[in-house]
Amino acid sequence: MKLIFELFSVFFMIGLFTFGGGYAMIPLLQQEVVGHGWVDEATVIDFIAVSESTPGPFAVNMATFVGFRMAGVAGCIAAVLGIVLPSFLVILIIAKFFIGFADNRFVKNILLYLRPVVLELIGYATVNVFMKTAFSYGNGAASLDVWALVMIGLIFLISRKFRKIHPIFLIMLSALLGIVIYGFVI
Repeated sequence: MKLIFELFSVFFMIGLFTFGGGYAMIPLLQQEVVGHGWVDEATVIDFIAVSESTPGPFAVNMATFVGFRMAGVAGCIAAVLGIVLPSFLVILIIAKFFIGFADNRFVKNILLYLRPVVLELIGYATVNVFMKTAFSYGNGAASLDVWALVMIGLIFLISRKFRKIHPIFLIMLSALLGIVIYGFVI
């Protein structure tokens, strides 16, 4: 029962103090789940990949995976409730008082100054995931994963060349490339 409460409270705190959506919460998610010893860094990256490849909000998917891994269905429910409850409560409050908030200079300034923080959190998450993907870390040394860079570059070029390509196609192509390269080539 202690673990269930801990999952709820950690994910509640993540949901409460993260502004900017799923990508902005990656640094805090990573710090908390690794810091609690629930998963290691490599597993976080795997969870991020799976969370982005499955339907639903990123944060809910991450909470589902971590909660289920740690405590089964009860852990899954606790983590998901923890991650969504703060947003739900904040939206209820904003909806109730929106007319008063909409033109409030203080609220406008807060939102204006939160934008750079959200951008930095997304940038940090991007660089962090890139570094964990492009480099393998072991025995205190980092080695470049050339195949990961080739895949990243190829997907980037395809997305730039065919700007109207559907993201689902890119996700499926990435998965197929990963299976072929890491399953048969290497």
